[in-house]
Amino acid sequence: MSTTNILKINSSSRFNGSVTRQLTELVIQHIVGSSTAPKAEGNIIDRDLATGLPFYDETWIGANFTAADERSDEQREALKLSDQLIDEIQQSEHIVIATPIYNFSLPAVLKAWVDLIARAKVTFKYTENGPVGLLKNKKAYLVMASGGVPIGSESDFASHFLKYFLAFVGITDVTIIDASKVNMDGSSEEITAAINSQMQQLAAA
Repeated sequence: MSTTNILKINSSSRFNGSVTRQLTELVIQHIVGSSTAPKAEGNIIDRDLATGLPFYDETWIGANFTAADERSDEQREALKLSDQLIDEIQQSEHIVIATPIYNFSLPAVLKAWVDLIARAKVTFKYTENGPVGLLKNKKAYLVMASGGVPIGSESDFASHFLKYFLAFVGITDVTIIDASKVNMDGSSEEITAAINSQMQQLAAA
């Protein structure tokens, strides 16, 4: 049986009625169902950022700039979560990032995730021709919702940032799924129709 490794990242502070959380589950079903293997299944790595992530501190920065074989026990401990987050994305062929737009940009906790996985010589490297991403052969899906900022517009700093960052670490195959028109306060028929519309967009991508 073929197994597809999928990293599922939720960043919405809402649990009940979250558009991005609901749509993310459908995206994962699509990924598994689209596999060319006759009996494919998905190995889901579930990373829910709503529970919180730490921000940089001086110990973390010092550890990051210290050679791996020279780090103290304290420094290795400081990088432990970062190492785990990087391992999750390294072992996944598909990355599904679900995020609302808060105040024109990302939730702070998603930016914290970005900061924790952006490490030179691990997820990218510097060369004489500039930085090169080290996360290759991966497909990313950005499931995005907004209460008022059109996805892809000049005031949407979230999707532009995420696409740029993912390309920076080597992930250039990115599909944006616009969930901003899915009104969870509407009827069940309206919600289903809106979600199906987004899945048709995904299938055609």
